[in-house]
Formats: sequence, C-alpha cells, structure tokens
Amino acid sequence: MRLLCFAALLLASTPTLAASLDDQTAIALAKPQELIVDKSLSQAQVTELLKPVDAFYGFWNNVSQHLLDQAISPQFNDHVRPFGRPQGPTGPMIANKAFRAAVPDLRFAVPQRIVVGDRVISHLRMTGHFTGKYQGIEGKGQEVDFIAVDDLRVKNGRITDNRHIEDNLTFLKQVGAVK
Repeated sequence: MRLLCFAALLLASTPTLAASLDDQTAIALAKPQELIVDKSLSQAQVTELLKPVDAFYGFWNNVSQHLLDQAISPQFNDHVRPFGRPQGPTGPMIANKAFRAAVPDLRFAVPQRIVVGDRVISHLRMTGHFTGKYQGIEGKGQEVDFIAVDDLRVKNGRITDNRHIEDNLTFLKQVGAVK
C-alpha cells in the first residue's frame, strides 16, 4: 500500500512554486540560524564541508537538479530510506517531488547545524500547506509544520551518506491521515 501511494505521488508534476525559487534564494532560505563548529576544523575545511550541504537544503527548497548534482555523491547512501525509494541521487529527487505533490509550498529551514569531523548534523523544520494529495486525502490548505534531523557525511566535496529521522506522526496528524 505504501509503495502504491508513493508511486501515485511520483506521477504528480513538481509544482511551479518550488521551481520559482532561484538556487541562491533556495540556499539562503536554508542557511542555519545557529552554526556550531568543531574548533579543530579550519575555516577552509568548514567551507568545503558546508558547500554541498547548503546545496542539498537549497535543493529541498526548489527541487533544482543542479543543486542536487552539486550536493550528492553518485554513491549516495540513504541509511533510512522508505521502502521502494532507490539509493543514489535519484532517491532524494523522487522524495522531494512526491512530498511536493502534497505540500507544494514546502520550505526547509535549519534552526541549528553542527559540524564535526566529516559530519554535518542539521536540525530541520519543514513548513507549508497541504493543498495537494497524500494517500488519497485531498488537502484543504492545512498548515504543515514538523521537524527532522539529518546526519550527513561529506567526502570529496559531496554528501555520501544520510541518516534522516523525521517526525512523520506530526505530519500525518496535520494532514488528517491519522488521529
């Protein structure tokens, strides 16, 4: 059932609202409000680590293939991907388009980011309005506001691994999929 719902969402086109954000604006929207950095890292190392991460969260704000290509390694491994979503760079694109079928004005904010070694941990806040469809439910403009945490590994200028934990229960309650 979950795979069928996921496949149905994939058939929806990406809303123009997301595409209307240029890459620089999309990245700026996802700049962290608080940045905590391991003091043993040089500024050059931090800059190198954050470049693909900034592109990754910009991608979540505008579905830009260009930003996704800058962010993700061809060997990208999503350690907690849902059943049916492929590994590699295709997985995040499928997920973003599917989510936007339900929440076309989805926005990713980063209240806090921690940089340690080759890891970037981001506390995420996703907001928008449920005006599309999700699991057969038609949105009525309900506000969506939920959180997630990403643990990203960056190697050779690209994100190679993600461990993503998301507050799906809050999202499902907000869209009326569960009580």
